[in-house]
Amino acid sequence: HKLEELKVWNKAMKVAEDIYVLSSEFPSTEKFGLTSQIRRSAISIASNIAEGAGRNTKGEFKNFLSIASGSSYELFTQLTLAYKLKLTSKNLVTPILDEVVEIQKMNYSLIKSLV
Repeated sequence: HKLEELKVWNKAMKVAEDIYVLSSEFPSTEKFGLTSQIRRSAISIASNIAEGAGRNTKGEFKNFLSIASGSSYELFTQLTLAYKLKLTSKNLVTPILDEVVEIQKMNYSLIKSLV
């Protein structure tokens, strides 16, 4: 698989960039808490898609896509918590949450296509 041609990877990379921008506004007291966790989850999505794409079998690829899926659900949860804790506003977090859901759908479809 050519990584740069995978739409789900490109979308995951964009979300990771957006997460860095969003979380840079979190208070410094969250540096080792939610800021770190939310960034790691976002990076994990794109990284696991990339690692899977570089593997030799469809089974290995599916496994890494499954891990990426789990990371996307973690990220969704962490973004929701950041909003509930008033670390960010609804108008900033909603577009990112929508993108995460889109990644989840795309990732699911990709997994199902690897029969």
